[in-house]
This record gives sequence, structure tokens and C-alpha cells, in this order.
Amino acid sequence: MKAGLTAPLRHHNFRWLTTGRTFGEFGNSVAPVALAFAVLDLTGSAIDLGLVVGARSLASVLLLLFGGVLADRLPRSVILQGTELAATLTQATIAASILFGFASIPLFISLSLVNGAVAALSLPAAASITPQTVPPELLTQANALARMLSSSGRIAGAALGGILVAALGSSWAIAANSVLFLCAAMAYRGVKLARATRTVKTHPLTDLREGWHEFISRNWVWVVVIQFMVVNAVAVGMTLVLGPIIADDTFGRAGWGFVLAAGTAGAFVGGIVASKWQPRRALMIGVAAIFLEVIPMVTLAEAPRVLPLLIAMFVAGVSIEQFGVAWDVSLQENIPPDKLARVYSYDMLGSFIAMPIGEVAAGPLAEHFGRENTLLAGAGLIALTTALTLCSSQVRGLARKPVNQTTPHRG
Repeated sequence: MKAGLTAPLRHHNFRWLTTGRTFGEFGNSVAPVALAFAVLDLTGSAIDLGLVVGARSLASVLLLLFGGVLADRLPRSVILQGTELAATLTQATIAASILFGFASIPLFISLSLVNGAVAALSLPAAASITPQTVPPELLTQANALARMLSSSGRIAGAALGGILVAALGSSWAIAANSVLFLCAAMAYRGVKLARATRTVKTHPLTDLREGWHEFISRNWVWVVVIQFMVVNAVAVGMTLVLGPIIADDTFGRAGWGFVLAAGTAGAFVGGIVASKWQPRRALMIGVAAIFLEVIPMVTLAEAPRVLPLLIAMFVAGVSIEQFGVAWDVSLQENIPPDKLARVYSYDMLGSFIAMPIGEVAAGPLAEHFGRENTLLAGAGLIALTTALTLCSSQVRGLARKPVNQTTPHRG
């Protein structure tokens, strides 16, 4: 009999892990909405907005590989506690700068760089810790449930961020987000895992070479990462730069918060679908689902109104979750546990490396070619890249493993 969606919650470490991730995602969803409008209030410049959000992504990209090495050497729950506390301090400083009148674009860029560095250290640990908290037979349900609960945090955060910015201003929204990061850090203290013992102490560069070998030796891994190098760069230009600007000129800031929340609501529903429907060729289906990511971009270009955007973002949210669960399970089933964080770090490096380009370039491209043309071109680029990814026989052919062939539970 197949275990139910809530079965992983019987495990103490998984409960605290998902609580921490949910609070963290709540805070992370408030932050972009509030910060985007804080920059627009300060200067009104799309270029400044791109520089601020791009700074965070740049720092994340530069330190991701180090984050992967760290997560394969140190207790991952401890790394998560420390990085959430650091995020608390950076966001509190941004809020204080707005409240007390010393905010500036250079300050925002500097703090965004720090915040991005913190994220780089936490992301590989957060992605690779789930298999340590549940037995192998619950891996799909655990990934689906963790992503669903994280989506719940993003739903609440995106909606609350828009409402707080509209009602009280961006400073209080960012202050609230710092409190949420503090709650995440406290939750991670409840994750108590046996530390894996590494008998051979190797140089960090050796660790990186081992991780690179695991990453590059599997065609299906690096092909999908290249796909998301493009998809993520285009998507962040829409959600973090062009979306807020168009919302300011049309349906308002609170409306944009609800549009973002609709995407995470779709992801929540998508998580339920992914936990119940476990196709043998899950990765192929997940990759193909990315075609639906073009719908919000076309809608924002052609019909920038709240209702069409709510529907478009909801559909896209459902689709991205089919990929997300399939991707996590594929990596966790096929990569050795002691190298998983490093493979995740290469995955994230490749997937995120072009995001600063997308964020910084979105404003100038929209000013030169027009917002509508920029969005439609981005949609076409996502569709083309997804079609090329499906040309890989390994992507199409990778199958789920039987439970007795997966890596053992260690938590």
C-alpha cells in the first residue's frame, strides 16, 4: 500500500526541517516584493532595481560551490541555522535604513550581496538534507510535502508582501521578513541528525573535482541544468523587474502580490498532484511541463490584468512543481549521499549563473525594445530551450528506481 502524503510528518527531523523551510520561504517571498518597491520609491529606476536584485544573485552564484563543499563536510542543520540568522540581520538592516532615512542604492546593493552570500551557503544544505530525515520509501512524499509547505509560505509571503507595501510601506514589509527568518533559524534547531563521518580528509578542491565528476558524468543532469540556466534568467526578469514596473503602471502593487501568490498556490496544488501521481518517466514529464511557463509571460505582455494573470500564474505553478519534485527525487535516487550537496551546488550554479544577467538586462531591454516585445521574446526562448532539452535520450529515458535500489536513510 502506497504511503500517504503526510506520512513523512511522523519523523521528528522532517517536521522541524519543513517548519524551518516554510518560515524561510515565507520570508523570502516577502523580501523581493518589498525590496522591489523600496527601490522604485527611492529612485523609480528599472536599471537600479535590476542592479539591486542582480547583486544578490551574483553573490549566490559566486559562492554556491563553496556552499556545496561545506554542506558535505559540516552538519547541514547547523549551516541552515547560521545562514537564517545572518539573513535576519541583513533584512533588519535594510528595514532600518528605510525607516531612519539612510537608505541608498549602494547600501541596498551591499546588503543584497551579503544576503546572496548567505543564500549560497544554505541552498546546497537545504536541498540535500531531506534524504537524511525520512526512509527511502517516503522520498517522493517527503519532497512533495516539503515543497508544498514551502509553497504555502511563499503564498502567504507574496500576498502579505504586496499588502504590507501598499498599506504600511516597504520598510515594515522587510522588517516582518527579518522576523520570519529568525523563526526559521529557531525551527532548524530542532533538526537533530547523526553526523556522517568522513574517514578521509580531502582538500576542498579535491571535493569540488569529485562533485564535478558526479555532475558531468550524467548527461540528463547537465542538460537540464543548461535548460534552467535560460529559464531562470528569463523568469526573474519578468517576476522581479518587469512585473513590478507593469503593476505600478496598471493594476497596482497589492495586485502584483496576489499574482505572485497565485503562482505559489499553483505550486501547492502541483505538489499534491506530484505526490499522488508518480510516473516512471517523471523527469521527462517534468521537463515537458516547463512549456507552460510561457503562459504568464505572454499574459503579462498581452493582457496585464489581475484575473488573467492569476490564472496564468496558477497554471505555471502547477507545472513547475511537477518538474521540481521529479528533479529532486531523480538526484536523490541517483547521486551518492556523500556527494549530493556538491552535485546540488553545481546544479544551482548552472541554473542560477545567468539570473543576474536576466535581472540587470530586463530593464534596458524593455526600454529599448518595449516591454511587450521583451516578454514575448523571453517566452519564445523558454519554449525553444525546453524543446531542445527533450531531445536528450537520457532525459526522456531516466526512470524511477525501485525502493530497494535507493540510497539508505541515515537520519
